Amino acid sequence: MAHDHLQTHKINSTSGRLIITVILNFVITIAQIIGGIISGSLSLISDALHNLSDALSMAISYVALRLKRKDSSYNHTFGLKRAEILAAFINSSVLVGISIYLFYEAVVRFFNPSVIDGKLMLIVAVIGLAANVIGMILLRKDSGESMNIRSSYLHLLTDTISSVAVILGGLAIYYFDVYWIDPLLTVIIGVYILKESYSIVIDSVHVLMEGAPKEINIDEVVESISELDAVEDVHHIHVWSVGENDTYFEAHINVKDMLISEAKPVQAEIEKILKQKFKINHVTLQFECISCLNNNIIAED
Repeated sequence: MAHDHLQTHKINSTSGRLIITVILNFVITIAQIIGGIISGSLSLISDALHNLSDALSMAISYVALRLKRKDSSYNHTFGLKRAEILAAFINSSVLVGISIYLFYEAVVRFFNPSVIDGKLMLIVAVIGLAANVIGMILLRKDSGESMNIRSSYLHLLTDTISSVAVILGGLAIYYFDVYWIDPLLTVIIGVYILKESYSIVIDSVHVLMEGAPKEINIDEVVESISELDAVEDVHHIHVWSVGENDTYFEAHINVKDMLISEAKPVQAEIEKILKQKFKINHVTLQFECISCLNNNIIAED
């Protein structure tokens, strides 16, 4: 009960920080779009679009965080734990799309350069940088515990870096009239966004496709279980993640001929090994006595 209360308090605290960060990013997005249009800066507008994606990503993260708390039901027997993973995938995919759009706009601007108000560009970029830094501070702690929050945190991190780049570009334009630096910065920002988003897209797709957690070596799992005296064989294994830090395991266990009551200690020992050594917290075992003809380790469904 105390654990549930602690979890609820933690989710509420994270949700509050997300809401504050969403509001900050929407305000800065409006300011940067207006500033980018008036100054003629593409990199400032690209930074504004990135800020908008930050706000949307954190809004999605907030909804996912709330959905995660819902209990399981007949329609969703695992609950809605994968909402966070889906949110991480959507957020990162949006960033990839933004990167491609920025590349296109930068190429157009390279061939059709325009005069830019470096001073206004500089002022708006500094304001954007301040908002992003505040957002990063708010989400930094939670980013280490959730892929969902980490995807939002990465949005802010990349936008902070792009704001710094826009500030440097604004200085170069203001003092040296180097207008070509604006589309160049846009390309650099796009490459960085693409790089940071790719790993989250891959990881979230792996979970959504029910891939085995990368940190778990199935051969090691089989070897550890097989070391028990009562275990003859381990096969028909499924290992998958429903959400972060929520790994499920099921397998057929061939044991020596024994009563069902005698298999209980074996089950308890297997569950202990899986939890302590491999951090697997949901285990389903089917005990057999030379009854399964298919002895492949990995299940062939």
